[in-house]
Amino acid sequence: MPVPSDAIVLGAGIVGVSVALHLQARGRSVCLVDRRGPGEETSYGNAGLIERSSVVPYAFPRDLHVLLGYAANRRADVRYDPFYLPIVAPWLARYWWHSAPERLAESARALLPLIEASVTEHEPLAAAAGAASLIRPTGWMELYRTGRAFEQAAARARALAGHGLVSDVLGPPGVHEHEPALSDRIVGAVYWRDPKSVSDPGTLTRAYAKLFAARGGRIAVGEAASLAQHGAGWSVRTADGMEEAAAAVVALGPWSDTVFRPLGYRIPLGIKRGYHMHYAGPAQAPLGRSIVDIAGGYVLAPMARGIRLTTGIEFAAREAPANTIQLDRAERLAREIFPLGERIEPAPWLGRRPCLPDMRPVIGPAPRHPGLWFAFGHAHHGLTLGPATGRLLAEVMTGETPFADPSPFGAERFGR
Repeated sequence: MPVPSDAIVLGAGIVGVSVALHLQARGRSVCLVDRRGPGEETSYGNAGLIERSSVVPYAFPRDLHVLLGYAANRRADVRYDPFYLPIVAPWLARYWWHSAPERLAESARALLPLIEASVTEHEPLAAAAGAASLIRPTGWMELYRTGRAFEQAAARARALAGHGLVSDVLGPPGVHEHEPALSDRIVGAVYWRDPKSVSDPGTLTRAYAKLFAARGGRIAVGEAASLAQHGAGWSVRTADGMEEAAAAVVALGPWSDTVFRPLGYRIPLGIKRGYHMHYAGPAQAPLGRSIVDIAGGYVLAPMARGIRLTTGIEFAAREAPANTIQLDRAERLAREIFPLGERIEPAPWLGRRPCLPDMRPVIGPAPRHPGLWFAFGHAHHGLTLGPATGRLLAEVMTGETPFADPSPFGAERFGR
């Protein structure tokens, strides 16, 4: 029988591992539980960006022309399964409502302290884990194919200068100076200097988990759905036996509903699916930094395994089989601007981004269950916000003064 812990953390992705590390740093004994190894789900397959410049969340578009383009379902940045659309439509309606300018600004204000802490919270963990070399200070570039889109992006970049962000607005000569292999289809770019890129997000998460274990933490294989109240605390079934603790944290990303729904919570957790594939790159002019083709909604990122193409959003059932349509569309667009080599994997990787319609994660206590805590719903920014989330939740759980206001992230905003 395992020795009871102070806390069980369900989910060994970047968010769960970060929560475990921050609780451990505050003297709590922690057992980290997952059905797989650390960093093997969503934290493995993302675009590898610590996105310090994303001070405005990804909102639902409100331009009618853009919406009509999405309705045709032929774009690369967003695709939907027609049979799934009636199921996800109510969630999309809430997402659209929260994307109104005043509500979007409210979410941006709430998230800003976490975004501002994204790099500074990663750095000490990476150094202690011996993984600092995985984080590169190369920033990232937003690429534009039309003059109008480029001019609008330049204006937005100037408007964000008040947040202390450093960016360069580049015409074609500047673009090719930084990335000589890009084609002339790119008319301009915004080069964001503050974000960091990660050459292997899964390895970084595993390094953090190894640090947690080296400091005395326990990692167990278990089934999160077995979580149950146990006396004054919580228990979960693991391969080593029944694990018990006074507190439990649900950090299961897109699978968090497997725990909170049976407990009666109706948190509107949505899923944005996405794919990645690795490619060989040109030896003469390798990709020097992560780039995003705004028109195509995909990211090309230099990774340990090659150049990773990460797609935009696919709305389909969480467990539906992979569909290569979106990846194929994005690859065609990518080959128009960069000399991608051959695919170096037999099949694309499919991931799931956990999203809330107000574009804020849930971080804090479960309203009706003492000792139960939530940390999920980080959408496109799980890697970015993992350590900052871990710190915020650990501070709240241990009675410290939190570095950011936790109230905008409370689960009770969706009802008790």
